[in-house]
Amino acid sequence: MRTIVVGSRKSALAMAQTKQVISRLERICAQRGLFFVFEIKPVVTRGDRILDVTLSKVGGKGLFVKEIEQALLDGAIDLAVHSMKDLPHSLPDGLVIGAVPPREDPRDCLVSRAPAQGLDDLPRGAKVGTSSLRREAQLKAARPDLRVEPLRGNIDTRLRKLETGGFDAVVLAAAGLHRMGWQDRITAYLPVDVMLPAVGQGALAVECRAADESILELLAALNDEPTARAVAAERRMLGVLDGGCQVPIGAYAETAEGGEGKISLIGMVASPSGDPMHKVSVSGEDPERVGETAARRLLDMGADRILAAARTEE
Repeated sequence: MRTIVVGSRKSALAMAQTKQVISRLERICAQRGLFFVFEIKPVVTRGDRILDVTLSKVGGKGLFVKEIEQALLDGAIDLAVHSMKDLPHSLPDGLVIGAVPPREDPRDCLVSRAPAQGLDDLPRGAKVGTSSLRREAQLKAARPDLRVEPLRGNIDTRLRKLETGGFDAVVLAAAGLHRMGWQDRITAYLPVDVMLPAVGQGALAVECRAADESILELLAALNDEPTARAVAAERRMLGVLDGGCQVPIGAYAETAEGGEGKISLIGMVASPSGDPMHKVSVSGEDPERVGETAARRLLDMGADRILAAARTEE
């Protein structure tokens, strides 16, 4: 009997989604008569240790995954469960995404102190918390009057700060609240035409060593092809732009019914102020080509200047 060690961040959300993936893998093993047992190994990442500055000021890629990937390369763990939006476009040599499970709700959502208050209902000058430049830029574009303030921490920490930090509302990924079973905290879902999600938001990535054939064979049964193709288009766009958390970038792709055929992608690059904001819509059957086309069009529209300005400030 083989023990498969699964790496995960220590946060409550990371542990919850890792356990959900393991539960699915256990069902696959039972159906196939495979004798694997799973053990979780918590790993503390640089992004978990730095909590007193916003992510855009920390800079760098892989803030929440680098230490976990090193554990994979060192053989300390056999696979890792990441939030896809934390995973840089380029993976270290020897590592691959073995599976992309079905996507949760990709949208951002508003959690407000007053009941039944959506974004349009917040009072003028309301204080809204977010740690994301992408969310901040789109909030400023939709409601220039809002006071957008930085808010770091795990999902439970940010919800506590909503009550104690003088915020009127916070913006969070709906997927995290869903996975924690906290859907009742959501005041309003923000439509993608107002708040385009982060690349890969709502999706998970199960990463493993490229040479571990038995793990790859197991993970193949976990992979959801429609989600994988949609996320591949989004990640290709991000890779061509070579953008990180210092630039507001959003993308959301959907696949045609059945997961095959046409992919429709909306992509966005904005300045931190929300103006200018460039958006494109691209459709096609090849995820890589769709993502690259979206990126090239955004660059032609002026995203190249926004990205260049961000790099000079790093």
